[in-house]
Amino acid sequence: MNPNFIFRRRKVTNMVSMVLATAAMIFGLGFLLMILWTLITRGLPALTYKTFSEMTPPPGNQGGLLNAIFGSLVITALGTAIGTPIGVLAGTYLSEYSRRSGGFGSAVRFINGILLSTPSVVVGFFIYALVVARMGHFSALAGSLALAVIIIPVVTNSTENMLKLVPSSLREASAALGAPRWQTTLSVTYPAARSGLLTGILLGIARISGESAPLLFTALNNQFWSTDLNKAIANLPVTIFQFAMSPYADWQNLAWSGALIITFGVLALNVIARVFLSPKRTS
Repeated sequence: MNPNFIFRRRKVTNMVSMVLATAAMIFGLGFLLMILWTLITRGLPALTYKTFSEMTPPPGNQGGLLNAIFGSLVITALGTAIGTPIGVLAGTYLSEYSRRSGGFGSAVRFINGILLSTPSVVVGFFIYALVVARMGHFSALAGSLALAVIIIPVVTNSTENMLKLVPSSLREASAALGAPRWQTTLSVTYPAARSGLLTGILLGIARISGESAPLLFTALNNQFWSTDLNKAIANLPVTIFQFAMSPYADWQNLAWSGALIITFGVLALNVIARVFLSPKRTS
């Protein structure tokens, strides 16, 4: 076959691939920009100091989202505190110990993959049946447990992948000095993968911070300020859902401002994870 023909064919194929890939990127990025533009134009005018200083109002009155913001921070923080250690330990097992357990490690990895793709509303139903129905009432604790179940597979997957990137020579050097495996993991493997582990945790927090479906069945909502974890508590996702579905313009404006707060909060977490905590590559 003519070498010039092969060269031209490869060049055309490469050009077509580049054009299609660029078009797909512009297509997806265009929708993202439209969503952000809509949130900014609708949510920014409604975002005032009252949004962060006053409680959610009854219809027809002025108010803010202070109790909903506080409730979201509480539920997300507690869910992260419950789910993160479990996810890190599970990821550590899959990366460092599963090769000695036969098919059990593969089963754990398979189940984690299923949990990773499970719809959040299913998790909400599960926690409702397990906790809310038995307790007889909604609570912030139930909401935190639902978010913990969602964040566990995210952290497990990221932890396993980050630990696998640590060179085996570091583990072998530690073992040569007489350190047991658990000490090698704590003193060598974790520090070497610290940036990746923190990145995975932040991405997990970003994943759960905007979930509304599981909270509808667990934490529900609260019109007032509440710090009791055994009672229903206000939170941004459910408040946005309820206010957006209402016929009141003032509630709808607050819903737009709440959506803007969550969106840029998640965006900030992703920027921190990608830019500041990603391992630095040197040429």
